[in-house]
Amino acid sequence: MVILSVPGLNARLAFAISAAAFGSAFQHGYNLGVINAPLKLMGQWMNETNYERTEEYLTDGQKTMILSIMVSIYCVGGMIGGSLTGVFAERFGRKGGLLLNNIFAIVAAILFGFCKLAGSYEMLVAGRLVIGINNGLNAGLCPMYLSEIAPVNLRGAIGTAYQLVLTISILISQIMGLENILGTEELWPVALALTGIPAIFQLLTLPVCPESPKFLLITKDEPVAAQRALTWLRNTTNVQDEMGEMRNEAEASKLVPSVSLREITTNPTLRIPLIISMMMMIAQQLSGINAVIFFSTEIYKSAGLDDEASLNATIAMGTMNVLMTFASLVMVEKFGRKTLMLAGLSGMLVDVFLLFICLLVNQGETEANWISFASIFLVIFFVVMFATGPGSIPWFFVTELFAQNARPTASSIAVAINWTAAFLVGLGFLPLAQALGAYVFLIFVVLLILFIIFTWFKVPETKGRTIDEITAMFKQKAYGGNSV
Repeated sequence: MVILSVPGLNARLAFAISAAAFGSAFQHGYNLGVINAPLKLMGQWMNETNYERTEEYLTDGQKTMILSIMVSIYCVGGMIGGSLTGVFAERFGRKGGLLLNNIFAIVAAILFGFCKLAGSYEMLVAGRLVIGINNGLNAGLCPMYLSEIAPVNLRGAIGTAYQLVLTISILISQIMGLENILGTEELWPVALALTGIPAIFQLLTLPVCPESPKFLLITKDEPVAAQRALTWLRNTTNVQDEMGEMRNEAEASKLVPSVSLREITTNPTLRIPLIISMMMMIAQQLSGINAVIFFSTEIYKSAGLDDEASLNATIAMGTMNVLMTFASLVMVEKFGRKTLMLAGLSGMLVDVFLLFICLLVNQGETEANWISFASIFLVIFFVVMFATGPGSIPWFFVTELFAQNARPTASSIAVAINWTAAFLVGLGFLPLAQALGAYVFLIFVVLLILFIIFTWFKVPETKGRTIDEITAMFKQKAYGGNSV
């Protein structure tokens, strides 16, 4: 079997990774992408529904406002879910929190599936809020569970699995939105309701897997259950060394039994990694990925591609995103987190500047086909660079920087920051793009330079390091005068 040739990876661990990631990251990616294709059909249906209620059609302003609320409320749900990560992780456990979170996904699927039958676009808006809460919780709980069940030598690769499944599900949602599949006037609610399938998958598979051994030992103080869980995950009884490392972490955590919001923001040993985690999340959302994807449609049109060809180009871009995220899964343990983050951000910086030049030149010339096709290449290359590091690393990096007692609180803050940044980009980017045109890319040039400088000087390499070694490093930084 192929997986057995990878040191530390076995069939049971692979099953646990699949149960957690496909049931969680799939939800996140699918609901990010599924709304785009049928948005126009939704607007028409809302208009007809309102006429049936009031015998009046919605004005363009009213329709735009309802659609905007429906799109943006997803991020609001993500912020709520992200901020609840710590509560769920501590009260119900990592596995327990993931299982309980599926209730939100099933409720959302029901709201989506029956909104048209009930003639209620309010159900659609409510469904987007509920699935946003689900996705926000998944973004915190799933990387935490994956990190805590992973061997040290595979922690980065297994952490990248979240982003890999996320990119796969975005691609699937784009395919499902095609007119000859589910992107029709009758079937778009079905496309949205398919979000219930990953929830059912996880409810059937995750109960077979154990709870996080670290949660059982350090938080619940159940060493027998922790050893049993670790034995299952490693598929061997030879787990004494790893149990010893976990006991050391448990002893260290007893000195600070629980970490409050006040503690994590005032204690320099915790504040330094928190700032790093937050900056990594902000860098992911403000890197310009949304700008490039937004302008991709305009770029495809300027190259003379029709709607069908543009759609195919978008799917090709999604496919490249999946392939490069898979490549980063392999590279992250070879080259390290910091190296891939810097490589990705630097490549994006060069790319976004060249894309700005291309768009600027193309605006001034009527015949510049070569520039249009160069722009298509730059769009795809930007996605490649994003997938190399900034797309995947921030999700699991936060779980590597903190000991068990601080991890839930830190994950809550970092994930909530990520969703808040996504919300602000969604809210502010379009007006900026309309006001500045191609010059909006200069904002991302400046931001990327700042993120590269921060990563170079402040972000540590965590590849191959235990939690004890990482926390000791931050103690030295905090009390040695080298703080963020």
